[in-house]
Amino acid sequence: MAWRRHIPALASAVAGIRQASDAWDAISDSFCDEDGWPVDEQGYEDGRVKRDAEAWKHVEVFLAHGPEVLAGVRAAARGADYVKGPISEDLCQLRGIGTTLERAGQLQREWDQIMHLMDASLPGSRKLYESQAEEDRNSDGWHYADELSIHGPALVRATAFLACRADPKQSSRTEQAHVALARSTSGRRGPLPASPRAPPTPGPPVPGRSR
Repeated sequence: MAWRRHIPALASAVAGIRQASDAWDAISDSFCDEDGWPVDEQGYEDGRVKRDAEAWKHVEVFLAHGPEVLAGVRAAARGADYVKGPISEDLCQLRGIGTTLERAGQLQREWDQIMHLMDASLPGSRKLYESQAEEDRNSDGWHYADELSIHGPALVRATAFLACRADPKQSSRTEQAHVALARSTSGRRGPLPASPRAPPTPGPPVPGRSR
């Protein structure tokens, strides 16, 4: 279960996206009138661009670690885990998380292609247009960042639970993930659910399955 080593990185990425979102929410109203329309359009746009750029850094962490973790969780989870138990609701969110990772990955591949075309067609043009292209990517990626901040904790909890079930000694190591998630709170999302505890003894080995 080598994929369990990615738990702290994913937990930190969730916290990072939420921090970027909360930091923007804390000041966004200052750029708007009482009806919510921007009165300082430049300030509002600059703040949004900063939020999107910061959030995308953490999306890249999900892209680097998430697919392996997701595949590992799907292989380690038993049929009964989906029906009942501490992570049944978390496992139900895996399909949505997988879709988000696929679409965010496609956005990143398109970005790489654009950069490659710039280098190939007009040498030196990358420096001129990279900033705007990056801003466009980050803006398009904000939706995926927001989705991962909401549903990402389900992947972290499921991974931590299954890792602890396979090896109870992992409990202290995965606690870092729970601490990182607990530090990230958002009023619009409410408190995070408590992480499930691993059963006292690991169950018998079960062949991996793919869903």
